[in-house]
Amino acid sequence: MSRRPCIGLIGGLGVGATTHYYKKLAEAHERENLTLDLVMVHAETPRVLEYAAANDREGLAKYLMGFIDRLGAAGAELIVIPAVTPHLCIRELLDLSSLPVLNIFDSLVRELSARSIRRAGVFGTRFVIESALFGMVGGVEIIQPRHEEIEFIHGTYVEIARKGEGSPPQFQALTDFAQTFCERDHLDAIILAGTDLSLIFNEKNLEFPAIDCAALHIEAIMQNVLA
Repeated sequence: MSRRPCIGLIGGLGVGATTHYYKKLAEAHERENLTLDLVMVHAETPRVLEYAAANDREGLAKYLMGFIDRLGAAGAELIVIPAVTPHLCIRELLDLSSLPVLNIFDSLVRELSARSIRRAGVFGTRFVIESALFGMVGGVEIIQPRHEEIEFIHGTYVEIARKGEGSPPQFQALTDFAQTFCERDHLDAIILAGTDLSLIFNEKNLEFPAIDCAALHIEAIMQNVLA
């Protein structure tokens, strides 16, 4: 098997999301008859949420840079953050990092354009929903749920991330709301902008039009590896 670039994964945001990326990257490398070269550090979700709640982009970028420096010292050549909320500071992080950081929004923008999405909702943390994806998807109208609906989505998501697993009631509750949201607000799709949603949703059980940020991100990682 031939060697490819070493991937530096900032894990822990949450653990289930990190495991999902690791598993999918390992499977993709095996399909390509490649050896997965990966190093990982563990960041803390509560710290990231504190920075996000304060909209402290510079503080969050400096926090994540500590992990990027450690990954670089361990041989990482491509940095991946397997979560959407930390991308709040992606602009600042790209300015600070001497290593390439693969922006999760680049592949999302391409997919939205390819599918001619004009109106979309977002599932993820409160910060991602209310920010309309941090202004990274120009040309697409991000429709805000009602206040109590945002709290429901955020609370469910954080609980899934904390436990590292989802439950059938959580799957059904989010599915029921997604269907209502799409019909009521005339959405083209729901953007799954939280990697831990992969713990309950997959391409076989989705019952509403959706775009999975994590799946697109993992595909983009492999394109970089194979380039």
